[in-house]
Amino acid sequence: MAHGVREVPKAAFGAAAVALFVAAANLRPAIAAVSPLVERVQRDLELSATAVSLLTTVPTLAMGVCAPLAAVAARRLGLQRGVLLGLAIITVATAARAFGGAAWIQLSCAAVVGAGIAIAQTLLPAVVKARFADRAGVVTGLYTAGLGLGGAVAAGVSAPLADALGSWPGALASWAVLAAAGMVVWSAARRSLALDDVAAPAGPATAGLPWRSAAAWRITALAAGNSALYYCELAWVAPLLQDDGGRGATAAGALLTVMIAIQVAAMLAVPALLGERADPRAGLALTTALTAVGFAGLAAVPAVPWPWVLALGVGHGGLFTLVLTLPVVVGRDPREAGRISAMAFFVGYAAAALAPVLVGVLRDATGGFRPAFGALAALTALMLVPITRLR
Repeated sequence: MAHGVREVPKAAFGAAAVALFVAAANLRPAIAAVSPLVERVQRDLELSATAVSLLTTVPTLAMGVCAPLAAVAARRLGLQRGVLLGLAIITVATAARAFGGAAWIQLSCAAVVGAGIAIAQTLLPAVVKARFADRAGVVTGLYTAGLGLGGAVAAGVSAPLADALGSWPGALASWAVLAAAGMVVWSAARRSLALDDVAAPAGPATAGLPWRSAAAWRITALAAGNSALYYCELAWVAPLLQDDGGRGATAAGALLTVMIAIQVAAMLAVPALLGERADPRAGLALTTALTAVGFAGLAAVPAVPWPWVLALGVGHGGLFTLVLTLPVVVGRDPREAGRISAMAFFVGYAAAALAPVLVGVLRDATGGFRPAFGALAALTALMLVPITRLR
């Protein structure tokens, strides 16, 4: 066993798990909170749909570009303080959005928030491996639930917050309170986590990745599509429901919250229902088809959103987890699985950063979101090609 790698004692498990959950809950609100406020941001800052999509694209791109900073932070500060640094950056940059009466301020804050997310998000799986190895499945599910629920709450609460505060910058900045609470909980769990003697992870690098492997490229294509769809949902489902579905900002945000909440449940339930020995292609094909139906339904009948919200919730929630398990299923050993995961990570975030901008471009060109969501349905259907060729 590597130096410093040992299980959290049973007496300390609760505090350590809560700290992990709360830290993960801070990795999506800064992105998800923008979606139900898009119309107000566009109006006040006089932005096109393409320009406002950068508020989702910039932090997503920063998450990929700044991921190597996590290894530097961990080597110099340790895992405990490295995650704390990421949460601190999220807190400060989110609070600074209160002063954002100009587009460049909001974009700058979004970029810095993305850097903070990159640091914390990259180090938290190392915490799971170091302290929860024997319960990795349960704790990873808890971590994923925190990730999803943080985004769901932000999507549902941001519009009412803006109404109550009379300010959308104030509503965006209010999520700094959650991040500050995350810092407190994480710091309080230092003794339970006992991370001070855990060796820092090596920095991510593109050298040695399986660029010539057909299987790795199929998994990377699925990971890229999965990430692109997820961030398009965060950025544009609520605006579509407002523009083309006739919903108010609060109602649209609530529907987005319901969709993400269903996804969180599906992330845990779908793999359990399929079983560990099931052919992954069957589950991937089923959840991909259901996701495509959800996008197609929103494009065709946005005024009746509930069936499509349910389809996207169950379909993409299950797909999300199944795609994440592919490197483990396909890799012949842990080292190969790690290389495939790293390749999928780098390409996937690049795709996720680009996709919301393309939706914004289509929105500006056509005057509505329905053609763009039709394109997302087609993209989802294309994911069935690499799925059928998996081994």
